[in-house]
Amino acid sequence: MRVSVIGGSTVPPETAAAAEELGERLANRGHAVVCGGLGGVMEAVCRGARGAGGETIGILPTDRRADANPHVTVPIATGMGHARNALVVLNGDAAIAVDGSHGTLSEIGMALAHGRAVAGLDTHDVGGVEAVESPVEAVDYVERAVDGE
Repeated sequence: MRVSVIGGSTVPPETAAAAEELGERLANRGHAVVCGGLGGVMEAVCRGARGAGGETIGILPTDRRADANPHVTVPIATGMGHARNALVVLNGDAAIAVDGSHGTLSEIGMALAHGRAVAGLDTHDVGGVEAVESPVEAVDYVERAVDGE
């Protein structure tokens, strides 16, 4: 399964650590990470996933693949700015939001509008988002939601 991980572009060390653990857990369970390809949560989740041998897909707001963080295995340049947020969520079977601000909130809304299950780890309190306390709970939730349990 592909899981879109959305979140803050600048985050404190404890949030980055949680995102890195999330990436590792996703990769260990055989899931590919889809994200915006830049820094913060995006870089941390990719670092965790790559460290565990996983695939990471970065859908970039710029028109340069070289702008991707060093842990992205498949950079996709869009030149679309924030409009690429729709592509980030549409290319995942589910989404996990970690922290974040306005861009994350827009991605949560798009994910919900397109019927994607969304787990939220220390993020916006929005109806339809399953609040979780840990990366383990986030992965468990999206797996159950996608498998239809």
